[in-house]
Amino acid sequence: MTDLLLWLHIGFAIFALGPVTAATMSTPRFIRSRDLSVLRYLHKTTRVYGVATLGVFLFGVILGRDYLGKPYLSVSMTLFIVAAALLVMVDRDQRTAIRVLASEDPGDDAKAQTVRIAAFSGIAALIWLVILVLMVWGSPS
Repeated sequence: MTDLLLWLHIGFAIFALGPVTAATMSTPRFIRSRDLSVLRYLHKTTRVYGVATLGVFLFGVILGRDYLGKPYLSVSMTLFIVAAALLVMVDRDQRTAIRVLASEDPGDDAKAQTVRIAAFSGIAALIWLVILVLMVWGSPS
């Protein structure tokens, strides 16, 4: 059973975190080019894969239930929650950028959203890497 949980945890990490990171990191480029169709697609991708990242957390908690008191796991779970909150803010800024760019005002170019999305998605990507390091070198097995 533990092997199945580990496979699910790693599978969700690969197939959810990768696409959500790619979608959020590429969003600023398409805001600058004012490509609404791609922005809508990236927003939907961020939402779908953002929700799927909860599977990483869920299977990780179930898998590590015997080690929940260990510092590496507590730090990892806290960082995951921070990264999830950043994804929620990226989702909000994507929605705002789409609304701003869909308006006919040529002076409104969604620069604030571009900067915030780039910063938040970069920080979230770094958090995923820190969690990976903690899981590989902090794990008791």
